[in-house]
Amino acid sequence: MSGYNQGSSGFALIVVLFILLIIVGAAYLY
Repeated sequence: MSGYNQGSSGFALIVVLFILLIIVGAAYLY
């Protein structure tokens, strides 16, 4: 379970970083 939680946490972190990248990219383009 701990391994699964760690993987889920890492996946959530990647998603958050991806969303931030999109927001920064959109702000830069506009």
